[in-house]
Amino acid sequence: MSDYKYSIEAKNVNKTFLKKNQGVRALIDFSICIERGTIHGLLGPNGAGKSTFINVLGGLVKKNSGHVSICGIDIDKNIKLSKFKIGIVPQELNIDPFFSPAELLELQAGLYGVPKKKRKTDEILENLKLTDQRNAYARTLSGGMRRRLLIGKALVHDPEIIILDEPTAGVDIDIRSSIWDYIKRISREGKTICLTTHYLEEAEILCDNISIINHGKKIIEGSKKELLNIISTKTVSFVLDNKFIIPNELKKYKPILNKNILKLSYDKNETNIKKIIDILIENKMNFSEINTSEGDLEDVFLKVTKDF
Repeated sequence: MSDYKYSIEAKNVNKTFLKKNQGVRALIDFSICIERGTIHGLLGPNGAGKSTFINVLGGLVKKNSGHVSICGIDIDKNIKLSKFKIGIVPQELNIDPFFSPAELLELQAGLYGVPKKKRKTDEILENLKLTDQRNAYARTLSGGMRRRLLIGKALVHDPEIIILDEPTAGVDIDIRSSIWDYIKRISREGKTICLTTHYLEEAEILCDNISIINHGKKIIEGSKKELLNIISTKTVSFVLDNKFIIPNELKKYKPILNKNILKLSYDKNETNIKKIIDILIENKMNFSEINTSEGDLEDVFLKVTKDF
């Protein structure tokens, strides 16, 4: 295999579309490096530029300027070879309704020039739990099955990179979980995954690194841990055993009392939960249960996109 660190590397990519005789900038000096063998989340609101960038990678949209390489291959110099390195799972369910899953995978493999002896149709159908539907018309499949079939189509030529554009949009939680499990599995096998999603829980569960994009620009990028550290507020709740008056020492933690549940907020960089517990004990505030929570990826997303 070629020696390269980044499966996808983009530098200062710009793309402007002409709309009603006016230029609309979809990507503005957009740069991203997706490390080989990782799951990288590309997050942003509708119209942020995510799909435009994916279409640039797939050769469906021609960038105005900038540099993009896929597995170390400059797409401007060898777009055909770079396309073989990626498999794209589109957001739209673009499946011929009169073909069966097995026929669609065989057809897709043929389009990529995969010899019949090297095709993995049965293996892909088994992994995606579509074996029982292998000969059914695609139009009879449920939304979740069609979504999994799209993933299968992207895998027929054994690409090094899988690009998933909203892979679990419109599917129920059980199917979503099975797709998550499969994404993790192919990642462990060495594939690089680029994932766009509106489900921030999905990104938090799956992604090693995350880039947040808005209005065509990258706002922030880092590991999941680095981004979660942006939100320093933690919340702790105590189930109290006795009545009490909130002591002055707790008032800086913005106490909220609901029946016998006391909720406090604090900055994890300035204090720790032991200090709060010590205050309760000193004031003879007995408690039978304690629960803590902290900011999630949704909080980070809202914070960094709010004023951009």
